[in-house]
Amino acid sequence: MIKIGSAQLWVHDQQAALDFYTRKVGMEIRSDVTLPEMGDFRWLAVGPAGQSDVSIVLMAIPGPPIMDDATADEVRNLMAKGFAGTVFLTTDDCHASYEELSERGVEFVEKPEERPYGIDAAFRDPSGNNVRLTQVREIG
Repeated sequence: MIKIGSAQLWVHDQQAALDFYTRKVGMEIRSDVTLPEMGDFRWLAVGPAGQSDVSIVLMAIPGPPIMDDATADEVRNLMAKGFAGTVFLTTDDCHASYEELSERGVEFVEKPEERPYGIDAAFRDPSGNNVRLTQVREIG
């Protein structure tokens, strides 16, 4: 059986991303390993409490030889526009989760709104990544 283990988001600052996703969004650290033999490459992953088999890797934008400067600049430009990646989070109560996250300092770009599929809101992380928070409507 094939399962999703992790997905990746590019981040400008791994520590700022870690603080945001753990302190403000409420996720847990899944992995935080620095590999000196790979130029101090840091593998940093977080995930939702109660869903231990899924993680989001908070990946620093690499430099050469992994990624050339022009490509890194393209990634940064897409991040600034909110189009380098999107994480879709679900919740049982979008309004309550919106209030809770807002109280923790998460700044929403879209307040909860009724949609055909449920109630949906959006915020961006410190690197500009788009995050959707959705209360999915049951069909049937």
